[in-house]
Amino acid sequence: MPEKSGKSRPDVGGIGISSPQRIIDARSGATKLQLAQYYLAVGDWITPHLANRPLSIVRAPEGVGGESFFQRHCGRLKMPHMRVLDKSLDPEHARLIQADSVTAVVEAAQMGTIEFHTWNARSDRIDRPDRIVFDLDPDPELPWTRMIEATRMTLDLLGELGLKAFLKTSGGRGMHVVVPIERRQSWDCINEFARGVTLRLATEAPERIAGKMGPKNRVGKIFVDYLRNQRGASTVAAYSARARPGLPVSVPITREELDQITGADQWSILNLHERLDSQSKDPWSDYASTRQTISARLLKDLTGH
Repeated sequence: MPEKSGKSRPDVGGIGISSPQRIIDARSGATKLQLAQYYLAVGDWITPHLANRPLSIVRAPEGVGGESFFQRHCGRLKMPHMRVLDKSLDPEHARLIQADSVTAVVEAAQMGTIEFHTWNARSDRIDRPDRIVFDLDPDPELPWTRMIEATRMTLDLLGELGLKAFLKTSGGRGMHVVVPIERRQSWDCINEFARGVTLRLATEAPERIAGKMGPKNRVGKIFVDYLRNQRGASTVAAYSARARPGLPVSVPITREELDQITGADQWSILNLHERLDSQSKDPWSDYASTRQTISARLLKDLTGH
C-alpha cells in the first residue's frame, strides 16, 4: 500500500495524488492513482524516451471520454519538477517543457496528464532531428494482418536503403517505425526523405498503401504517415499510456514479435508489467548504438532528384 501524504493524497514517488480513486477509464475501471503508480513503476523504461526532448502532454482531467487538452507548456499547472526550456527554442510561443525524471512524469499525471509525446530532436540541438518516425495509420475496417504486412513492407524498404529501424505499437490502431539517425540533416531534408519513403511504398503497392493523409484516401488502405518529421511535431513516447478505452500503452517490440502480437493496443497500464517481468532484454537495446545518416545520395536514390 502506498504511504499517505496528508489526509487523502497517497504518495507516489514523492508526489501526492489528489482524487486517487477517481475512475479515469470506464472500460478497465482504472483509477487516477493506478495511472500514477504505473508511471512510477515504468520510470526506468519511459524516462530515457522522454529525457532531453521537448515534450507535449495530453491532459484528460476527467479521464478517457472527457475533454482533453494537448499542450507544450506548463501554463498554470503546478509542475515544479518539469524542466522549462529556454524561450529561444520556440520564441513565438510559451516556453517548451521537458520531463527528465520520473518525478516530473508522475507530477504531470497528478495534473491530469495521460499521454506523453516527444519531438524527433533533442533540446540541445533542436534544429537537427535525431530520428525519423513513420506512423502507420489504417482504415479502421482493415484486419490486423494488413497492418503487419504494411509494417513489413516499410521495414523492407528501409532495409533496402541501408537503414535499421525499430518498432513499437502505437497504443492505438497502428504501428510506429522509428529510424535513429545522426544529427546532421535539417528538418526539411528529413521530411523530404520520409515523404519519399511513403510515396515509394504507395507507388509500389497502390492498392494497399495510401500516399496522402485523410480518411477518404485510406479507404481499404494504410497511410504511412510521414508528417511527424517536421519541426514542432511530436509522437507518443514509448511506454506512454493512451487516452483511449482500456488505457493501452505504446510498447517497443522486436521485429520477430510482429507476427505474434494481436493488435496495437495489446498492452495496457494494467498488464504491461507481465511483459516487462518476462523480457530477457530490452527490444530496443541497440537503439542508442545505431549510427546511420541520411546522405544526399540516399535521398537522391529515393526521390530521384
